[in-house]
Amino acid sequence: MLPDDVLASAAALVVQMTAAGLKLATAESCTGGLVAAAITDVAGSSAVLDRGFVTYSNEAKMAVLGVDPQMLGALGAVSGPVAIAMAEGALRFSLADVAVAITGIAGPGGGTETKPVGLVHLAVARMGRPTVEDVCHFGDLGRSGVRMAAVRKALAMIHAALV
Repeated sequence: MLPDDVLASAAALVVQMTAAGLKLATAESCTGGLVAAAITDVAGSSAVLDRGFVTYSNEAKMAVLGVDPQMLGALGAVSGPVAIAMAEGALRFSLADVAVAITGIAGPGGGTETKPVGLVHLAVARMGRPTVEDVCHFGDLGRSGVRMAAVRKALAMIHAALV
């Protein structure tokens, strides 16, 4: 179901995290669990994936990950601070050592002049390290294209956090 390059990246991640004895949590909005799906497609992923949070609504982001409602109100769900709060919440509410968060606008609707379709904010939190955030402007690649681009970026960010 997922592209070969995504599955290869997930497989490498499972090997690397297993060797390091690290656990992963995901907090996904626009990708709807695709990062967790990529990881669980790999045999042996149970040694790595602690849990995945699909927090599509603002209410879920607040209730499940502890994202501040005032932050959501002021900045909207698609913002760097919300991605950071999601990643840190996933770390806090799991047994993971590393957590990745993704929030964005996959389209085809929902974009605005300041937050266009293809805008995705990602963050990776790791115990004992500062949380890393990145913003991507993928452009209007179509809903599936934006989501898969975000999955690729998330896996790359997790790999980078393990170094």
